[in-house]
Amino acid sequence: MAEQNLENQENLGKEVLRMTNIHKCFDTLVVLQDINLTVHHGEVVSIIGPSGSGKSTLLRCATFLERIDGGEIEYLSKTAAKTENNGKVSYANKQEMKEIKKYFGLVFQQFNLFPHQSVLQNVMGAPVHVLKRDKKEVEEEARILLQKMGLADKADAYPCNLSGGQQQRVAIARALAMKPEVLFFDEPTSALDPELTIEVLKIIRQLAEEKMTMVIVTHEMSFARAVSNRVIFMDGGVIVEEGDPEDVFGDPQQERTKQFLKSYKD
Repeated sequence: MAEQNLENQENLGKEVLRMTNIHKCFDTLVVLQDINLTVHHGEVVSIIGPSGSGKSTLLRCATFLERIDGGEIEYLSKTAAKTENNGKVSYANKQEMKEIKKYFGLVFQQFNLFPHQSVLQNVMGAPVHVLKRDKKEVEEEARILLQKMGLADKADAYPCNLSGGQQQRVAIARALAMKPEVLFFDEPTSALDPELTIEVLKIIRQLAEEKMTMVIVTHEMSFARAVSNRVIFMDGGVIVEEGDPEDVFGDPQQERTKQFLKSYKD
């Protein structure tokens, strides 16, 4: 993990992700309109906004769980998707996409652990089977990750034996095991009660201190303000306001942002 932290420090400021003029519709419903998002190494970007604003859809488009209807997506200057002259979107070929998908990890709301596998097996699976890495080396790294998550004693346990907070920490360890350039979180605490939420947010805060690049969709306003380098407020499928967390939370410029944040005042 020390090597990973050093690499994070060396890459600070380099562009990891660029999404340009992103459009997405579900039938006739427009859910993303002309979205532009750039994320740099070591940056923590929080995306906030009301339910139905397009936050999670943006993350799903960034991680190819949804196809965009217009725009361009690049990871480390490699084009993953772009609008052609005929107006249709083309994606990189299968081999290129396989490589690009290694650049990011995604932590879901509902953990998505494999119930028939132990905690250690869940964390080791992708590096061994997808990256074809040495099993012994991966196990060593996985145990270090679990220790970092406060789960060293749970390596042989199964997901059903864990609390929601513990399961989410396993999910974070599993994502980190692939050594992604950027980690996406889609409402990582929405399925947790307040006490378990604190456990998970503590881990994310620790990753931020280590300069892990992260994009976090969250309803945890105080957390977003404390941990982010940049905050994006979305509503109605567009970016309404974007900036330094102290500016967005302390002195929002847009009336819609002000209205939204009123309900989250401490």
